[in-house]
Amino acid sequence: MRRQLSGTLRVPGASLLALVGVLLDATMAAPALAQAEPSPAGRCAQLVAYYDRYGGGSGNSDGRRNHTCIAASIDCRNDRFAEGIATIEKLLRDKKFTVQPPGPATLAHDN
Repeated sequence: MRRQLSGTLRVPGASLLALVGVLLDATMAAPALAQAEPSPAGRCAQLVAYYDRYGGGSGNSDGRRNHTCIAASIDCRNDRFAEGIATIEKLLRDKKFTVQPPGPATLAHDN
């Protein structure tokens, strides 16, 4: 005697294949979305993190207490993204860094 488990869903073969196709399409689109340009808040955070990682604390900077970087962070926190982004980009250029293009908001890991 076969017992059917309660709560199971029986899906015909064709419908199952269609569902798998939709799921595959969605998972393949996810990397494309991850490569999308970040929001203004994300871009601001990306640039400040870049400065903190590569400019702050190195011989190229006055460290994490750089008042220009702090001002840019405050601008971004107060939803003045254009001002904050412009300020941090100028700081990076003044410190002879290449301003990274908008991209994923993650930083490369050092190995």
